[in-house]
Amino acid sequence: MASTAAFGFAGHFAATSFIRDQQARHLDELTEVVMRRSEFAVDFATASLDELAGRKLATCDPASLQAIRLHVYQRSAVKDVRLVNSDGSVICSAYSETLEFDKGWVDRADMSTSRDGRLLLFRVEQFGGDALGVLRDVGDNRALVAILGINANLFDIMPAELRAHSEVQLALDNGAQLGEFTLDPDKALPHAVAFEKSSARLPLRTVIRVDKTALSTWNSEAYWPAMAVSLALGVLFGVLLSRTRRTEGPVADLDRGLARGEFTPYFQPIFELRTGQIRGCEILARWVREDGSVVPPMNFIPLAESSGRIQGMTWQILGRALSDLQPQLKADKEFKLSFNVVPKHLLSAGFVETLRGTVTAARISARQIVVEVTERDELEDLARAAAVVNELRDYGFRVAIDDVGVGHSGLSRLKGLGANTIKIDKFFVDTITVDASTTTIVEMLVALARDLHMTMVAEGIETEDQVHALIACGVDEGQGYLVAPPLPFGKFAELLEKRSSTVSAGAPQDVELVA
Repeated sequence: MASTAAFGFAGHFAATSFIRDQQARHLDELTEVVMRRSEFAVDFATASLDELAGRKLATCDPASLQAIRLHVYQRSAVKDVRLVNSDGSVICSAYSETLEFDKGWVDRADMSTSRDGRLLLFRVEQFGGDALGVLRDVGDNRALVAILGINANLFDIMPAELRAHSEVQLALDNGAQLGEFTLDPDKALPHAVAFEKSSARLPLRTVIRVDKTALSTWNSEAYWPAMAVSLALGVLFGVLLSRTRRTEGPVADLDRGLARGEFTPYFQPIFELRTGQIRGCEILARWVREDGSVVPPMNFIPLAESSGRIQGMTWQILGRALSDLQPQLKADKEFKLSFNVVPKHLLSAGFVETLRGTVTAARISARQIVVEVTERDELEDLARAAAVVNELRDYGFRVAIDDVGVGHSGLSRLKGLGANTIKIDKFFVDTITVDASTTTIVEMLVALARDLHMTMVAEGIETEDQVHALIACGVDEGQGYLVAPPLPFGKFAELLEKRSSTVSAGAPQDVELVA
């Protein structure tokens, strides 16, 4: 009874701490998402200004202004482009009538500077809502300014249980507030918990504030299951204490699984959005134990990454996938196989040589292999990573950047890395049919990919409405449960055979997207 009571008290504190930690981590991630969205918008505006400057359009003559208006029309995120003097005063505007909506215009001395000194950001006070100005010098005495509309939907990311008890804010580092989302602007949050993020590149700051009372009941479903586990552990404490595997067991289990070859690839098809035709697949790790039970990836991938076992696991599932898919890859030279690599593995010694040896031994063309660099961990050495990517591309491999939009890379880092493909995170696919700001972000990514000669793949597609919305934004390929979840090889081969039979039987090209 004493042991049960002790574990009960410990379980209470542990469950409470765990729930609070999970809440903080989730809200911290949401704050990061708002910051990344804002950075993408500024990067997109910067790319637009660079293009105009490169085309020698930084003048006020009618032909230049007409060309600028066409440029703005094609980019919905940018509302206006203005030519200004070195002190920031306006010379002319692509849409001169928008000047009438300005309530004020700041001097250059009051603008906030980006970390590299190439951009100046400032608030543009306008009737009907503020906007964000992005200034880029184009000469000694001239500069171009892009006016970005601040859409409140950009910040509408809070879970339903917290929307009425929270506020999301975007501001410059000088305190000038750019945008805010709250259901009730008049409702104060006197006892709020704040989560704050500052951009490493731009003078932007994001804050999410949530009422403590609402947090006390949000995502607390794990409390009673955790208490039940704690009480059970109290009863079994004597047995568990005598077993040394209690501390070292999880990592030892991974080692045993690797030694037995229990980590196997599951295959999720990558398909053309317009036709549904399968053009490749991504392999995902699953742990299939000796008794046939399948361990979900979230139960072992984080431990594999932190313990360094992820490298051996990656080579194990890649080797098996190449063996399984060799006939398909040989028969269809356009079929691509993608696999995930964490940044530390990409930068590890001998990565390129091991990959070449593995693919060569399987007698597969390097151009059919796509290395997906995940953004769960930040690439600490971008120059070295770019060199590795360049070496991979020289040998014929393709490189994709995973989790774009919610990971660590801004648009400038994506450009510097030199990858072939951008993978749009499921977060944006989930909201593309209900959130106009998501559509704008995806369109910006498509424009960036087109400018950098990159392809795009959307992850986590579950409905045909999402397919239509992605096609409208210019995305060509995707993957998700709409066609199939990750499948063991036998079922994946059956899916490929079914699709192949449908095409060879003369079915219409616009096939139904059903697994």
